[in-house]
Formats: sequence, C-alpha cells, structure tokens
Amino acid sequence: MLWHLLYTPNGYMEGSVMTTSEHRVRRNRPDPGLRHRDATGRISQMTASPAEMSSVKLEIAGMSCASCAMRIEEKLNQLDGVHATVNYATETATVAVPSGYDPNTLLAEVEKAGYTAVLPQHRVGSATRDAAGDPELASLRIRLITALVLATPVIAMAMIPAWEFRNWQWVSLALATPVVLWAGRSFHAAAWVNLKHGAATMDTLISIGTLSAFLWSLYALFLGTAGTAHAHHHFALTAARSGAGNVYFEVAAGVTLFVLAGRYFEKRSKRRAGAALRALMELGAKDVAVLRPDLRPDAPRVETRIPVEQLRVGDEFVVRPGEKIATDGIVVSGSSAVDASMLTGESVPVEVAPGDAVTGATVNVGGRLVVRANRIGDETQLAQMARLVEAAQAGKAKVQRLADRISSVFVPIVIAIALATLAAWLVAGFALTAALTAAVAVLIIACPCALGLATPTALLVGTGRAAQLGVLIKGPEVLESTRRIDTIVLDKTGTVTTGKMALVDVVTTGDTDRGTLLRYAGALEDASEHPVAKAIAKGAKAELGPLPTPEDFAEVEGKGVRGVVEGRDVLVGRESLLADGAQRLDAALLAAKARAEGEGKTAVAVGWDGSARGILVVADTVKPTSAEAVRQFTRLGLTPVLLTGDNQTVARRIADEIGIAQVIAEVLPADKVAAVRRLQSEGRVVAMVGDGVNDAAALATADLGLAMGTGTDVAIEAADLTLVRGDLRAAADAIRLSRKTLATIKMNLFWAFGYNVAAIPLAALGLLNPMFAGAAMAFSSVFVVGNSLRLRSFAGMTTEGDVG
Repeated sequence: MLWHLLYTPNGYMEGSVMTTSEHRVRRNRPDPGLRHRDATGRISQMTASPAEMSSVKLEIAGMSCASCAMRIEEKLNQLDGVHATVNYATETATVAVPSGYDPNTLLAEVEKAGYTAVLPQHRVGSATRDAAGDPELASLRIRLITALVLATPVIAMAMIPAWEFRNWQWVSLALATPVVLWAGRSFHAAAWVNLKHGAATMDTLISIGTLSAFLWSLYALFLGTAGTAHAHHHFALTAARSGAGNVYFEVAAGVTLFVLAGRYFEKRSKRRAGAALRALMELGAKDVAVLRPDLRPDAPRVETRIPVEQLRVGDEFVVRPGEKIATDGIVVSGSSAVDASMLTGESVPVEVAPGDAVTGATVNVGGRLVVRANRIGDETQLAQMARLVEAAQAGKAKVQRLADRISSVFVPIVIAIALATLAAWLVAGFALTAALTAAVAVLIIACPCALGLATPTALLVGTGRAAQLGVLIKGPEVLESTRRIDTIVLDKTGTVTTGKMALVDVVTTGDTDRGTLLRYAGALEDASEHPVAKAIAKGAKAELGPLPTPEDFAEVEGKGVRGVVEGRDVLVGRESLLADGAQRLDAALLAAKARAEGEGKTAVAVGWDGSARGILVVADTVKPTSAEAVRQFTRLGLTPVLLTGDNQTVARRIADEIGIAQVIAEVLPADKVAAVRRLQSEGRVVAMVGDGVNDAAALATADLGLAMGTGTDVAIEAADLTLVRGDLRAAADAIRLSRKTLATIKMNLFWAFGYNVAAIPLAALGLLNPMFAGAAMAFSSVFVVGNSLRLRSFAGMTTEGDVG
C-alpha cells in the first residue's frame, strides 16, 4: 500500500552535500609561486592555485602526545608547496600538495622527525580499523598485562616489610627488569627521539624517572649494601645515609605499570575515532541485481547479481521490497515507499515513482523498483556524507592534554634541578654517592606516578558511573568542552520524539462509534506492511484487543486499501480513494483533516456503506521525558535549539510542546553542519544531540556531540558521548558528570604536581631520602585514586530531581 505522506517524493535528499574543501594553501603565504623539492633535492619553481592542489592522507604511528603531532606538522609545513594538518586523536595527517607531488617525500619527512607514516592504501586495513584488529593496541595490551603481573609483587614486597624474605631484592630485580626495559620501551624510545630534537615531553620524564630508579637500584645492589641477603629498606630522614642500601625497583616498575595503563585506555579510545566512517560505508548494499540484455532477440533482460563495486553509471538494477537501494539513481519503473531513516533519521517513508530520485543505502519498503544508477562510488550521497564526517572530525581543535602542557615546562625544570643538585653537592665537597642520592631523590619525587594516574583513574571511575546512568564517555579529550558549552542543539526525530509513527487522534462523524471505526480500519491496516498502517493497527489493537480478519483485501496503488470487514465494504486511505467510491468527507471531517495536516501530521480517511465515517491521525510523538529534559538544560545554563529536517509547522509544534523557543527547520544533512557552525560563529559553544546518520557530521562538528544510544551506529561513533537509555534527560546527566569528571582530573593533576613540587626542594637539599621520595609519590597516588573514587557517589538528575 502506498500513502500520500508529508514529503515530496525526493525532497528529503534533494541537492548534494557540500563538503569542506580538501585543498588549502599554506597559511600566510598567498604567493602563487610554490616550490617543489624533488627526490634529488633540487628545488624547482612551480605555480599552483588551490584548484591545482591535491590532498594526501597519511597514517602516522609513534605519536605519544599532542606535542608529537605539532612537531610532525611543523616538519611537513617546512616543505615547499605543502600545507599539513596533523590530528593526534585520529593519528592521521591531511596534507595539501601541488598536483603530481611525490607522497614519498612526505613519508620521508615524517621518518626524519622520528615517526613512521604510510599511505592508507599501503596498509592492510585502514585508519578505520577497529580496536580488536589493531596490532599496535594489541601490543600495548600485552605489555600492560605483562607489567601488571610482574610489577604487582615488586610493589608489594617493597611496601610490606613482612614480605621481604631472604634475597627478596634479587627477585625484585628479576621481575622489574622486563617491566622497565621491555614493557616501558616505548617511553625510552620516545624520550630518545625527543632528545634528538631538543624537546622534552611526559615520555622524557617517565623514561628518566624510571631509568634513574632502576639504575640506582642496580648500583645499590652491586656496589652498595642493598645486595646482602637480609637487606631491608632504610627510612632515613636525610641523605646523610648514602642511599646505597636501598633499591627502588617498585618505583621503576610501578610508574611503568600505571602510565602504561593510562596509555592503553587512551589508545583504545582514540582508535574509535574512525569508526564513524566505517559505520557509514557499511550502510550500503553489498551486491545488486542488475538487468543485463539477453543474447536472444526480443528476449527480456535477465537479472544478474553482482558486487555493488561493479555497478556502473547507466546500469539499471532491481530493488525488491525489504532490500537496500544499491546506489543513487532515478526510478525507471515501479512505485514504492522508501525508508530513509538510516540516512535522515526521519521516520516517515517517502513515496517514489518513475522519474523520482532515490539514494543509496535507503530501504525499499513497498513494491518492486527498477532504478537507473546515476552516481556511484565516491560520488554517491553516502560517500559525500562520509567525507563530511571526516572533514568535521579532522577540523576539530587539537586536544592538548593538561599533563602534556604542564610537562613541557615541568620536565626540563626537573632535569635542570636534578643536575644542579648533583653539581651543588659536589661543589660543596660531598661525596659522589651523597650527591647522586640527592639528585636521584629529585628525579624520583618528580616522577609522574600520580600524574600517570590522574587522568585514567578519574576517567575510569567517571565513565563507570556514567555507564550506570546510561551515558558512555569516549575519552578524556571530550570533557573540556562540557564545562564551556552554553547552547545545546537537539535533533527532533528519535531524540526529542520517539521516531516512530503512532495513532494520536480519532475523529468520527456523529452517527459513527469510535470503536467501530477503529475495528474496521484496524482490521484492514493490520493486513498491510506500511509503517502508517502498522501504527493504525497497533493503536486499534491497544484499545480494542484482537481485530477481525478482513475478506477480499486489496491495495489500491497510491491511494490506500479496501476490503470487507464483518460484511461491510470498507475503504481506508486518501480522501481521493473515498471520493472514487462516492464517499465525501463532511465539513467536520474536512476541518479535522486540514487541522492535522496543518500540524504536520498524516490524516487517513475511513468510510463504508457509501459514507465517509472518520479520520485517523498518525504522527511521530514526543517522548514523555523530553519536556523535563529541556527544563534541566535551562537549569544548567544552556540554551536549547531544535534542529530538524522537518517542515517549519511540525518543528514549531514540537518546540512549543516541550518549551523550546529557537527552531531551525527544513535543513539537509550539510545544512545541519552549517547551522552548528553558524551558532559557533556567534560566539556560542555548542553541544549537539542526535541519533541519525544525517546528524553524524553535525555531531562531529559541534564542540560536544551527544548521540542517542537508540539511534544509528554512525551517529553513535561520530559523537563524543552516547546516551544509552535513549532518554534525553540523560544528556543533562552526561554534561553534569562530564564537568565533574573534568574537575576531578584537574584536582588530581594539581595534587600530583603539588606533592612533587613541594618535595623537590627538600630532595635537592638532601632532606629527603629517595625512599621517602618514593613514599611521597606513592601517597600522592593514593590521594589521586581516592579522589577519583568519589565520582562513584555521583547521582543523576533523574534520581536527584534537581540540578543542585
């Protein structure tokens, strides 16, 4: 059965998605004379306008912090005629180069900087690989598990004197060595790369701290007094004791373990960045029934099923009910309703007939269609939307971790203080052993054990509590946006509304019983597969229970259905269907129909025995919790905005019902991105809540993206936060908990540095033995963990009833 619905046959996807330009010239260099250095090193003058530029994408490995991305970007931008943007979150570089530029030059430059890069097509898989198939993440996981197994007993023996059995320190050496040198090798390698380039990052401090503790322990074992059979830790207040009787394997192994844990969870989160693109491309059909001419004269064309990649422009293919449309095209024959909800998020199917445009990855829910392909591969609407999401993700501001920003200053200062301490003690006439003890104490107290725990522990506790409240937080990098947002943009269908058609009103003539109207109409509609028919049948069953079985059921193409129910010839469908049977709507029914359509709802006429008997009104309904969610957003200081592809009338009705003043309606997928950017250009910090594929690019563009867990995988992967419950009130919980988690991380970082910074002068003056330095560092770690655990008591607003 085919219904006349609210949309024009192809209006929901008319036009093409406008993507962000892939070609950009170098910043502050408008000079059109670009130079290119060939493989021999010779520089040749060349001219290249933006139109003559091409884009190259690189996958980069070996980056450990945002400063690594900045260094690679600087290196690439030093090449003539090149403009590069390196994204640390996705571990990719997008490079604009003159047409014909040798990409191997780019790869070589990245390698010179101490990292590795490949072109996506040169690697098995791609940047969209998932975490389970990522060898780098798998290697990190193995090293983390190994470190956990080996470091735990080392830490336990050092902290519990009763466990310091005979020759325990040699067992600690055996266990700690693979942890420090093998599991932590990435830190040492990165520190070496940084050293060669005159830079220092968290890897530098981690490497120096762990190696200092490890090497000092070796010195104490082999040249000091710590190697005796019954040696124990000595807790001396000053460096008068040389420190040569203590080993610090637990410091070296523990720091390695904790930081590895943080890196693993960070890496796993980053690997999800490309999943939105993968989910987008997996929406499409995998094969298609194309029509090929038969060799016999005047024989009908035969259907041949081929992989969709072999489809060519101009090919005609068959789409049966329930099948996905293989690619963008024009309907040649047949008529049907097309479900575009996977792409648009809108619940109402679209009527199509010969001459109408259809979009790949949408689903045929009605009759058989023959479609002529007019766009394939990278030119399809689906591929353009994928590029739109990719461009939006790549365009996000680079995230500089708080720890990395602080360490850029902190690390060199600590190293300088340690060297100055060593020199000062020697100049003062103290023995080398005492001087080394003080210097190592400085390095150990500054070693970032608590710093390594600050972010991952708060994140793990916060995200665990969030999951209990129906919120999934993808990573710490999304938290900074939550405290600044002042505007929240809400998609309509599936976010504010249920996204499903439902029977919302029944209007009858004066001589017609409501129950009779529902029983007759519901019985006929129950035999149909159309979404509107299903909504009517479901509503009738909910009110009346089982429905009678119709006789002589028939669909009237493009108009509705007819059949005999309990001996009566019943018509259900458009007004024109009833008019064909000389059944005219009276003034009251016409007014009800006009009112429903004016509100953006679907009106279905019902008649029998020669008379029109009533109107059934079907519409997408507002979720019962949406109005309360909007009130909570207002209490949080956020301005709600309704954004939808629906018409202005429908959007305004929904907005008025839930209390939203600002409405942006009748927007295509690309327009949603433009709407978000327009709000951002006004100085607003924007959060976006959506659930459909058409929301994915806007979710990625917004300062904070929140996806409904009941929506499509693409929207979920493109967003920063996922609301598992599908309850819009969870968005308020998500924002509030994210803010609190970020505040906890900042407090952790403050105290992690605070303990260490306060103790550094004590260590430099010889007032803090390295063992006490290790104990102080351990205490700061305990504090950080305890502070993070406070997030477990966070209560959602749906249970608190107030923002607080």
